[in-house]
Amino acid sequence: MRKQYDFSKAKRNPYAKRLKRQITIRLDVETVAYFNGLAAETGIPYQALINLYLRDCAASRKRLALEWRPEQHRAA
Repeated sequence: MRKQYDFSKAKRNPYAKRLKRQITIRLDVETVAYFNGLAAETGIPYQALINLYLRDCAASRKRLALEWRPEQHRAA
């Protein structure tokens, strides 16, 4: 191993923009169990499966059909 290396002609990693970033996300137990089951069937780690699913949703611009109804307070 050299004591010093010359990086003056080094090139930036062209794939650096595609690198993943570690985050914390809260998922319910059933969701994790579902992806763990898929992981066991496919041999793909469950976190990779979740990432693939979310990437597919983002690429296809999938939108959730959410309807928010604030809980009405009842008079006693």
